[in-house]
Amino acid sequence: MTDALADLPLIAQGKVREIYDLDDTLLIVASDRISTYDVVHPNAIPDKGKVLTGLSTFWFERTAGIVPNHLISVSDGVPAEARGRGMVVRRLEMLPVEAVVRGYLTGSGWKDYQRTGAVCGIALPAGLRESDRLPEPIFTPATKAELGSHDENIDFEGAVALIGDRALAERLSEVSIALYEHAAEHARARGIILADTKFELGLDAGGQLMLGDEALTPDSSRFWPVEGYEPGRSQPSFDKQFVRDWASATGWERNPPAPEIPDEVVQRTRAKYIEAYELITGEPFEAWLRRTAG
Repeated sequence: MTDALADLPLIAQGKVREIYDLDDTLLIVASDRISTYDVVHPNAIPDKGKVLTGLSTFWFERTAGIVPNHLISVSDGVPAEARGRGMVVRRLEMLPVEAVVRGYLTGSGWKDYQRTGAVCGIALPAGLRESDRLPEPIFTPATKAELGSHDENIDFEGAVALIGDRALAERLSEVSIALYEHAAEHARARGIILADTKFELGLDAGGQLMLGDEALTPDSSRFWPVEGYEPGRSQPSFDKQFVRDWASATGWERNPPAPEIPDEVVQRTRAKYIEAYELITGEPFEAWLRRTAG
């Protein structure tokens, strides 16, 4: 850590991000750390933090008409050593659930469906295959895990209980689905399927619902290439599913400590993250680096 960041009060550190106190606002800095199954690996993916911040900024700017967000600046107030990875944001009281939206049947949703015919209590048509597109996007909330623990899928009533306000939970569902639909349409036009994603939302000092944390990145979403999409199997991806698949193949039991990622997997993952950035934004990754240069 360099001196400018070291001089700021660190108020929280997650699997990927550090949050610093700027008095009335916060500085969020995305690292290059990568986690799978909620456990951080010992080595990082170069430039990953810049991809996450660049893509989040792109989506925050695109979706502000759907729901306001916490972004204030990616330049003013961001120390030079955190440029490209840092953003100054509004303070929010974050809601205690992950707002997950699924448009395709995959991951834990596919496992739930195989077992129960439903996902998070939402009954789905019989006979769906892995990676099938759902009749419509569904809101499937999850708990927020502590570092090293695992998020758990819950049904809508579980989300209402955690939030403590049914109207707010309904608003969260509506906004999350609207964000997903907007992003999925844009991504598909750019050759990417947005299979599912998770959002984090909170309330500002006036009680207004706002999008926070990150949005529609390879860490918080499953991105598949449109070309070659074929239901009935798992899909290749632009996201950290590539690392998840490698980690699973090692025989690791998903408990700390996580194994070190081989250099080949690191480099291929970095390339996938940057490719996702460039396809979605329509600009070279270097343009983001120039925009945020200190």
